[in-house]
Amino acid sequence: MVELAESLRGELDRYSPGGKLPSSRVLVERFRVSPVTVSRAIAQLAAEGLIVTRPGAGAFRAQPRTAVRPPGDTSWQEVSLSAGGGPEVVPRTVDASGVLVTLAAPSPGVIEFNGGYLHTSLQPERAMAAALARAGRRPGAWGRPPTDGLPELRAWFAREISPAVSAADVLITAGGQSALSTALRALAPPGAPVLVESPTYPGMLAAARATGLRPVPVPGDADGVRPDLLAAAFRATGARVFVCQPLFQNPTGAVLAPDRRGEVVRIAREAGAFVVEDDFARRLVHADAGPLPVPLMAQDEDGVVVHVCSLTKVTSPSLRVGALAARGPVLERLRAIQVVDSFFVPRPLQEAALELVGSPAWSRHLRTVATVLKGRRNAMTAALRQELPAFALPHIPSGGGSLWLGLPAAWTAAEESAVVSAALRAGVAVAPGRPYFCAEAPAGRIRLSFAAVSGAAEIAEGVRRLRTACDELRDGPERGARPPA
Repeated sequence: MVELAESLRGELDRYSPGGKLPSSRVLVERFRVSPVTVSRAIAQLAAEGLIVTRPGAGAFRAQPRTAVRPPGDTSWQEVSLSAGGGPEVVPRTVDASGVLVTLAAPSPGVIEFNGGYLHTSLQPERAMAAALARAGRRPGAWGRPPTDGLPELRAWFAREISPAVSAADVLITAGGQSALSTALRALAPPGAPVLVESPTYPGMLAAARATGLRPVPVPGDADGVRPDLLAAAFRATGARVFVCQPLFQNPTGAVLAPDRRGEVVRIAREAGAFVVEDDFARRLVHADAGPLPVPLMAQDEDGVVVHVCSLTKVTSPSLRVGALAARGPVLERLRAIQVVDSFFVPRPLQEAALELVGSPAWSRHLRTVATVLKGRRNAMTAALRQELPAFALPHIPSGGGSLWLGLPAAWTAAEESAVVSAALRAGVAVAPGRPYFCAEAPAGRIRLSFAAVSGAAEIAEGVRRLRTACDELRDGPERGARPPA
């Protein structure tokens, strides 16, 4: 589609403004592409304002654009956006760079080791299309849904979390990120501290800061967050919220150890605090993982845990359907904030999600994802050990879609950005580790996604390109000699 759009863009000068372009049938035959490719290329040029389409008539070159007025003076906004009510005001800047790294599409030819979603070959496109078609035919499918979400979908999420959770405890949200933002706004006032795992998901850090909260890091190890440091952080800060990912933590892949799970909930309860459980990766389990621990919410009787989960990661970036689950008075506050922010999740999307998870294709899709992710994880692990043995790979996860690497011991944390830049020059996009820390990073890290690429061959080529980038840094005269990577 990109190549066809570029070819058509270069030919527009052949037509006068208002002139008609060749028909779709002619373009299909001339360029030997599918009608879908032609339609997408035409839509791209129309979106750019280069052509206009008229149903039943065809596509025409657009009229020349009128001269653009010079921009006004917006410098006054710097003062307005920074003005506050005194020295204690929390900075109002919002840094979304850590999130955009995983959302931005790479340039053509660049291998996407920085992606945050399943590769299109792993997304259940046919099943989702069929579910959406069935959902569109349901009576009332385009009407206004209940603000809390469809009862059947809430009940499904409740069963997935725990038999002890009911549909009345669940709110349907527009994906996991929206649910996290709602939870943070509900549980802590602006300016308050919020305890977070270190390292942790940049999207959560951005959401906390956008809400005016102050993230405070709590380090962990191979068994997840350390309870002793968590208790000390609660005492030192007076925080009333701890956000964690107990299962296949992003980015480390760690699973909270059995003996720590109850400890985390107990420590929060004694501090009069909530635990926000981001259970984002439960459906990204690998085929060799074994039985999974139940969510923290299933072990919590006192309403300490606010549970967040989503269908987005295991399906498609555009199926933004998730859930918030909570017990007690906090549920009403969560509900109120969600209604104010978005009213409700569009009913057709909820109906489609309900159709999808209720179809035979759903279990087949989950089995496929588990098998494929295991294979791609093994392929990336093997390639890294062969090509980049000096990179630290402390943990091989049994779920999720990425690996967390440490730079070679002789390299400094400051060289992390140089690795990322050199990798991009070599044709592979990797995620820097710095955005995963809310304070100073203890060492240089990068995150590599094996879920966002097409398969083992692309993984091998991506790691080879990464090795080339590291060789460039090691041998480049401007950087001085480096030990072999």
